Amino acid sequence: MIRPLDPHFEQRLNEVADRITVALDQLIPAASGPEAQLMRAMRHGALSKGKRLRPFITIEVGRMFGAQEKALLRAAAALECMHAYSLIHDDLPCMDDDDYRRGQPTVHKQFDEATAVLAGDALQALAFEIMASPETHRDALMRCKLIERMAVAAGARGMVGGQMIDMYPMSDAEEPLQVLTRMQRLKTGALITFAGEIGALLGGALENERQAIAGYTNDLGLAFQIVDDLLDVEGDPSILGKAVSKDSPAGKANFVSLLGVEGAQDRVRYLAAQAKQHLASFGSRAATLLHTVDFVLNRRH
Repeated sequence: MIRPLDPHFEQRLNEVADRITVALDQLIPAASGPEAQLMRAMRHGALSKGKRLRPFITIEVGRMFGAQEKALLRAAAALECMHAYSLIHDDLPCMDDDDYRRGQPTVHKQFDEATAVLAGDALQALAFEIMASPETHRDALMRCKLIERMAVAAGARGMVGGQMIDMYPMSDAEEPLQVLTRMQRLKTGALITFAGEIGALLGGALENERQAIAGYTNDLGLAFQIVDDLLDVEGDPSILGKAVSKDSPAGKANFVSLLGVEGAQDRVRYLAAQAKQHLASFGSRAATLLHTVDFVLNRRH
């Protein structure tokens, strides 16, 4: 049974999203000079209204462990730059070929393909620039750790690796559900898992606490993707802000095509319960993270 969202949670989610948007507005260069179109495209891709779920997880995990607010905000903004870059490239004609994202034209439709590629590249570089700055954390070893973990989460063993799996059909020798699960744990889940890792690292969490957060975000990330697949079948494009029913015509398997609607819903509920169980040792300190699971289950966009 899906619980209704706590209105205080929704207020908190919106407050964090607004703070991240303000931070990004300050961190992404203003459009000026001969390269102004690049900055405009970066801002179009990163400042559009979104859930900001990944930075929200970073900030809430960090708060649970008493991390410094400025460090959390800057690291969360770096993570959102990385996420924005991935969406810009994911929408390109050579990838998923989407015309709309968050209710507005995708970057390559608003500008052009070359500008979209460069805007994504620049946002990825900006993510590392922000994370490497002493303003994010005074300890160089901590900054290096964050940079290393972000590179892994975004690279061939993370998000980009998942995108590669998504680009090509499975072979007959592969077990579809296993391949799909791996693909989504990398493509979608890697940055969500890294979001929790940032907060735990900056908050000085113990190893067993970090493992608990990793378990939570791992299950939450997969639940998020299965809900996305359900919305692709059942969602309203005017609410989602993007096209639906794209996987089947493209010949792509997803959790609904493999498990059916009821099977996918059952899998989401199982992952949600498991995600919450990972937080049991934190007691009431994890209340917001528990509500985040309910938010993912209640998603309509």
